[in-house]
Amino acid sequence: MNKKLDIIQNLKDAGCDDDFITKYLRLEKIYNRQEQLKLLSLHRTSLINQIHDRYNMIDCLDYLIYKMKKQKY
Repeated sequence: MNKKLDIIQNLKDAGCDDDFITKYLRLEKIYNRQEQLKLLSLHRTSLINQIHDRYNMIDCLDYLIYKMKKQKY
């Protein structure tokens, strides 16, 4: 298998856009693991923040559903 293609696919599966992938691969060419790890860590943090944001949205909907059901009875 092609290591570069595997990395690209993994990054795409992780939600990385083309700019991110290009930057990551540039760092790969110059063997800058520290910056690659930093880049991956920042993306991971972004994904976690998105999860928290979505969870808060779900909480808002759950509250609205609860209030509507409470008024029904």
